[in-house]
Amino acid sequence: MTTGAAPVAETSRPAPWVSRLAGTASLLRLAGRRDRMLVPSSVLGLVVLAVGSAQATLALYPTDAAASQGLGALLANPSVVALYGPLPSPTADALAVVKTVMMGAFLTAVLGFVVVRRHTRTEEDEGRFELLGSGVVGRWAPLVAAVALASAAVLAAGVLSGLGLAALGMDPTGSAAFAIAWLTAGLATVGVSAVVVQLASTSRGAAGLGFGFLAAAFAVRAAADSAASGTWTHALGWVSPLGWAGRVEPYGADRLWVLGMGLATLVGGVAAGVALLDRRDLGAGLLPVRVGPRRAAPALRGPLSLVVRLARGTVIGWGVGMVLGGVLIGSLLGAVADMGRDPAVRDLLEKLGGTTGAFEDVYVAAEVHVVGAAVAGMGVALVLRLVSAERTGLGELVLAAPTARARWFGAHVILPVVLSAGLMAVLGLAIGLVGPTVAPAAPGVGACVGACLAVLPAVWVVVGVATLLAGARPRLAPFAWGVLLVTFLVSEVGPLIDLPTWLLDLSPFTHPSSLPAGSFEVLPAVVLTAVAAALVALGVLAYRRRDAA
Repeated sequence: MTTGAAPVAETSRPAPWVSRLAGTASLLRLAGRRDRMLVPSSVLGLVVLAVGSAQATLALYPTDAAASQGLGALLANPSVVALYGPLPSPTADALAVVKTVMMGAFLTAVLGFVVVRRHTRTEEDEGRFELLGSGVVGRWAPLVAAVALASAAVLAAGVLSGLGLAALGMDPTGSAAFAIAWLTAGLATVGVSAVVVQLASTSRGAAGLGFGFLAAAFAVRAAADSAASGTWTHALGWVSPLGWAGRVEPYGADRLWVLGMGLATLVGGVAAGVALLDRRDLGAGLLPVRVGPRRAAPALRGPLSLVVRLARGTVIGWGVGMVLGGVLIGSLLGAVADMGRDPAVRDLLEKLGGTTGAFEDVYVAAEVHVVGAAVAGMGVALVLRLVSAERTGLGELVLAAPTARARWFGAHVILPVVLSAGLMAVLGLAIGLVGPTVAPAAPGVGACVGACLAVLPAVWVVVGVATLLAGARPRLAPFAWGVLLVTFLVSEVGPLIDLPTWLLDLSPFTHPSSLPAGSFEVLPAVVLTAVAAALVALGVLAYRRRDAA
């Protein structure tokens, strides 16, 4: 008698894409916990920016008639159109958001990119992916989790801002269009970021590609908005995600369907990202890395020279940005005189730039304070590279050589302090050279450079906070971004909504002298500089006492 083998049932296996997404929910919860302060504070800052700016503008121009007459000349200026885009309609609601549509779309896009890079390429650089990959984690899970968190952050910023505008009594359809403008730019950038992090081999390289994309998108959008309607240059606005945000035209045409372009870019970008992910090795990128020389140059013999060399791209990029920003601010001085004839506008800018001096001086003082906050952000980013160097092992390699901790730590402080001073001086030089050519009453080079340098003590205080956090508790170092955001919003939005004086005084950006509109005050500059020096000293002491591994 023969016996036959019983048939064995085939074990059902999940689809390949299911196994590649294993662990996505867990990684999403982990990413959300790690960003439990970064994402909510960023979203809150964007909402306050949109709602606070709209509330202040509506207080100045409560009716459509007042809005159409108030800032018409200024908003028709080509430089203003290139910066903010055209005014969608001559209404109070459209005027209330003309600045924040493009500014907020850009910042929302930055938020989306930062979150994606932080939980993908940065995780690979710091070696955490190797640890996570040893568990039940699919190949696509980290990227999908990062995209989901970034999309949620963008969605929260857009929707809450739109609801906030509607709560002010603004047109509900226009408020929805405002939210869609931000969502379109943010979601499209998240999709592009999913591709960028596969191309670059390092977190710093991804930052260069990502911010380069955003800069190009902004430049294309600015050129398109400045061109005459119906020309091929004007049509380029449909090529840029930031151009899509402008073409929504909140409180004007209200093109809600533009959101579909952002969603399509998100889906296409994620699909391309996962396809590229399967074609590269962990820790590597698809773009080849340039091999450096076998021996370092004689100049690279110390920690400061190394830090400067690694930040070369940042230095060049910010230098170019300061020149362009100075040219833009200087070119706008030609329309400032007409704008100053409006008592409401004069009152608004005097709250931000001081109450003395010519109106051109007041305008320069107000703009310089805004740029100073941006330069403080650059300083925070450079200081936090110390923490990144610890996680990637670069700091361990440097400290293994005969290099004192104080020198390595000090190099990450000296660079932002000196660079911020140089950048503000370049900004003042550009404003001082361009301004008098378009407005005879504009301040000269000396006055503009002095106005820019007067903001430095406040910038250094924020850098000092980042230094203290990085030196004492690296895990708390990202909170420096929250400090910068809160202090900036208090100093810029606080006077417009009549915050208490004691709260305004907590912001370092409230105390610098408002030059060239006023006179230089020595005591606030000395006190702010002393506070910054004390914060740096405490950071050095804490760094020398803790484990730097």
